[in-house]
Parts: sequence; structure tokens; C-alpha cells
Amino acid sequence: MSMAAEHQITSGFMPLFDSAVLVAAGELGFAAREGIDLTLHRETSWANIRDRIAIGHFHLAHMLGPMPLACNLGLTPLASETIVPFSLGLGGNCVTISNAVWAGMAAHGAKADLDPARAGVALRALIRERAAAGRDPARAGVALRALIRERAAAGRDPLRFAVVHPHSGHNYELRYWLAACGIDPTREIEIVIVPPPFMADALATGRIDGYCVGEPWNSAAVAAGTGHIVTVKARIWRNSPEKVIGVRKAWADENPEALAALLRALHHSARWCQDPANHGELAGVMAQAGFLGLPPAVQMPILTGHLRLGGGAERTIDDFFLPFDKAANFPWKSHALWFYTQMVRWGHVAHTPENLAIARDCYRPDLYRSALKPLGVALPGANSKVEGALQVATAVGATGAGLVLGPDGFFDGQIFDPDEIDAYITGQKSVRAEA
Repeated sequence: MSMAAEHQITSGFMPLFDSAVLVAAGELGFAAREGIDLTLHRETSWANIRDRIAIGHFHLAHMLGPMPLACNLGLTPLASETIVPFSLGLGGNCVTISNAVWAGMAAHGAKADLDPARAGVALRALIRERAAAGRDPARAGVALRALIRERAAAGRDPLRFAVVHPHSGHNYELRYWLAACGIDPTREIEIVIVPPPFMADALATGRIDGYCVGEPWNSAAVAAGTGHIVTVKARIWRNSPEKVIGVRKAWADENPEALAALLRALHHSARWCQDPANHGELAGVMAQAGFLGLPPAVQMPILTGHLRLGGGAERTIDDFFLPFDKAANFPWKSHALWFYTQMVRWGHVAHTPENLAIARDCYRPDLYRSALKPLGVALPGANSKVEGALQVATAVGATGAGLVLGPDGFFDGQIFDPDEIDAYITGQKSVRAEA
């Protein structure tokens, strides 16, 4: 331990590239320069991360965006109040399917363009065709719907998709995409839980037909020749939230100076990670066995946004993953509240005034502002925003320097206004898969 360290902090993380800001803070000296001795522990499942936070093994951790809400709403085995003072970035996930499923979707019109709408329609058609006898989220959903119904018609088991945890952005964005394309994720497919590092192997062995996960585990399946990326988070909901820093509230309350120092270290680390000049060094750090343990070449897609989709197709996606730009680290309360609406939509929690208040209080922009204010950096003036309303990069009110937010549209054109949350929840409940 450095003799100069004022604060000893222990954090867990999962072997995903979106832990890079946390890893770089510890490995490249950003934490040390803020007087922090940061100890990182790699975990094998999100459940382990959640439980080790609850019992006090970790002060904080790389966590799924909805997981702290689940902890505070009583949806976890071990009660632990957890807060979110920092977001680890925007985007970074993909939906990857087996080559066999892709062939069926392609026959129903899916293209290698990442279009969620077209892919969803093709999947729906495929599913229902079986029931009866690109990468664009909309087009991908159409293709997937077709495949699902074809399988049902033939008496085959429903397609099985994996996500990393029930209370994850992956689960909620997969369900959102499917439902918007007319596929009922509660009836027409099966959703199972698989830890991220095992996703590609589960696909290769036929245990699952597809999955939604962060990088590099989509590119790993493409590189192995066993999977095809059909759409991406950045097309389903542009510049949308993913992983966060989850902190035990009791520790945060007792150690405000340590937490503020950590948030400043993470800020400097995130800015460094965003700079293309540092991507080679960052990939080298993440390639170490204690972090990802995968060669830098497999990591570059998330850094550049240039993805190999499978079958020789390639695409470059704007804002595929942002570790810093466009207020990527700000813990918007509207992000937490959107996750809450999905928990309600899929029956994970009841919508009550008490639960809404818990969800609203989970993300803590006040702590973010307090820690970073001495740096004179741009800080959003609001705690929430209307999600889905920005179609182009937009300058917004901020303290300090100017601040630009990226486009944040949902692929189906929906808008989430956190001030109209009751209407949004009611409207979502009325959306059913087409017969």
C-alpha cells in the first residue's frame, strides 16, 4: 500500500470492458493521486457482486444500472441500501444470436445493418411461421419474431435467450426491443441467466440461441465463428445508461471525503479512457489475466465502435460506448426511474408511491456535483431529463464549461418523461405482442 494513501477502498468488478474506468483508476494511478489505495476484486457473477456489497466485503462495486434499485426495493436475498453517485458510461451492449437463428432471420428480411426494427420483425415472423406449421433494432426484431413463431408452429422449444441478471439493463433492453417488435418476451421466448464470460460458450454449444451482454463477449462469439451480432444497445436506445458505481450507503455516509476523492479519481480516469490516443494502452491493461484476459484486438471494437457482425459484415456505430463524453458519468435520476418503469412493467416490483420514492432516491447526482465542483468541470444543472427527446447532439444548461448531450432516442420513437411516470407505466402495460 502506498504510504501516502489516506483512504483504503475495496471494490468488486466483473470482467467486462465497461469496468475499464474503475480498472484504470486503480492501475494507472488516478486513485493514488487522490490519496486512495484502491483494491480491485474480479468476480464471476453479478449475484456475487451484489451479495459481497451487502455483507460488507466491498465498499463499492462495478454494478448493473438497475441492481442498486433492486437492492433498495427489497428484491435481493440480503438487504443492503446502495446508492449510485457515478455512471461508468453509456452504451456498450449487443444482442448476439446463433448462426442458425441468423440464417432464419435473414430469410425473413433481416439485414446486417443493426436495425432493431427490421431485425425484430424478422424474428417475429420466424417465430410465428413455425407456430403456424441490420442490426437495426426494428428490422432485427421483425426477423426474430418470424423465427420465434416458426419454431412454435413446428412444436419446437421456444428460442432461449440469455441475460446476465434479472435486474439488468440487458434484460430490460432485450425485453423492450422484443415487445416493441411485437414479440411477447414472457410467452414467446425463454429468458435465462448466464454469467457474461460464459455466454459465447453457451451459444457455441447450443444451450442458448442468443444473448444480450456487454463487450467483449459479443465480439468473442463472432471471432469464434459461432455468433452473429443482430443489434446493439446504441440503436435500441441511443446514449443510454449501463453500468454504474454502486456504493453501500452506510459506508458513503461514514466516509464522505473518501467517496468524493474516489469520484474525482474516476472522473479523471474516464476522461483518459475516452481519449483515442490512450486506447492502445487501455486495451493492454484490460488484456491482463486479472481483468479481461483477452487480447487487445478483441477489445478494440468497443473502443472504436467498429464491429464485426459475423459472416464478413462490419459496421461502425456512432457512440457505441462512451466512458466520458456527453455527461456519460452523471447519475441521472431519469435513468434510475426508467429502469424502475421496466421493473414494474415485467412484474418485478409493484408501482407504489413508496417504491417510486425509493427508486428516485437511489441515484445521487448531488454527491457527483459536490465531489467534482472543485474541478470546475461542466456539471448538468438538472437531476433528470426527458429521455428519448433529443434527436441530435444538444448543448444544455450546466455549471462550469459548456456541456453537450448526445441523441437519446428510442428506436420505436417513444418518450419517457419522468414527471409523467404513471402515464408511461400505464401505456407500457397496454403494449402486447401482436396475435
